[in-house]
Amino acid sequence: MRIIRIETIPVQVPIRPELIIQGSLGIHSTSPFVMLKVHTNEGITGLGEVSCTPVWSGEDAVTSIHIIHSFLEPAILGENPCDIERLMAKMRRAVFGHPFTKSGIEIALWDILGKVAGLPVYRLLGGAVRETVPIKMSVSGAAPARAAEIATWAMAQGLKTLKVKVGIEAEGDIARVKAVRSAIGPATRLGVDANGGWSPRVAIDTIRKLANQCNIYFAEQPVAALDIQWMVDVRRNVQVPVMADESCNTLQDAMAIARAGAADILSIYVGKGGGIGSARKIAAVAEAAGLTCTVGSNLELGVASAAMAHLATATTGVGAEEFPCDILGPLAYEHDLLEEAMEFRDGAIRAPSGPGLGVSLDEKMLEKYRLT
Repeated sequence: MRIIRIETIPVQVPIRPELIIQGSLGIHSTSPFVMLKVHTNEGITGLGEVSCTPVWSGEDAVTSIHIIHSFLEPAILGENPCDIERLMAKMRRAVFGHPFTKSGIEIALWDILGKVAGLPVYRLLGGAVRETVPIKMSVSGAAPARAAEIATWAMAQGLKTLKVKVGIEAEGDIARVKAVRSAIGPATRLGVDANGGWSPRVAIDTIRKLANQCNIYFAEQPVAALDIQWMVDVRRNVQVPVMADESCNTLQDAMAIARAGAADILSIYVGKGGGIGSARKIAAVAEAAGLTCTVGSNLELGVASAAMAHLATATTGVGAEEFPCDILGPLAYEHDLLEEAMEFRDGAIRAPSGPGLGVSLDEKMLEKYRLT
């Protein structure tokens, strides 16, 4: 089997009002993606997806498509798509950076391998360590009353863990979290995500107040990913676990965080590290260092959400029961471009059981949201 072509399809899909994200990085109300089809000479096609939100990844649809057709596709044309590790090494040598774009291709390669083997991706990764993957709701950094409404909606959908976007303005952050806590009651697990929006001093002061007044149980990326010592200082001076997200992109980042004692939890992505394989390596480092991981998200569509579900299903280093994952794509969109939606029940996602990723694109919806 040989790769003969990579098809790139740019799309833009609006987010449901309840899932629109407002935080320290701005407002995320519509999502741009590049959907991929890796074609082979035996008629097996692998599906991939590139998240193209520049404020988060530095990659957009134009750059992603250019990088694929100018550098990555030429590097792997004619190769066996089942040799995933070797092809990822070739793509790393072909062009520096662009992890989200490379991950889109890597996802498609796993899809092909699973279809060839007749097995779902989580089986290829060693089998299931959990039947379903608990997920948590990300509540927008909106006004307190609106944030409370969103949290109430999330609870009605069966979600059992929430996090609130903060890092915008300290007093407003506290008011928002208080409103959400009041809406969901004292027993529901509640965290906060600052997306690096606080200074170390403000982070320590605000997290202490939120822990005492709102019973938060983790704080995600309290300070910017500029100096790892900032994370160390915050972790040493607050009473709740600290999660590294924007600070943890690569395997080397994970090792540095573990050595410095900068976080208790690492947020791993299929996208930001360059694929499922890279995310698994980071999870192994975390596990070896006595840390745990969750699977983070920037509201992926169905193809990447399926990849994330397979990753979390098969990875012991992902502590999804204690720190549920952010696989919110199946809830975030009216149409996630899949023929059949992934199963969501009782606050958890189930990885598809079909060969490969186990999902198929809805071609009519793909055309509807395609960018010309």
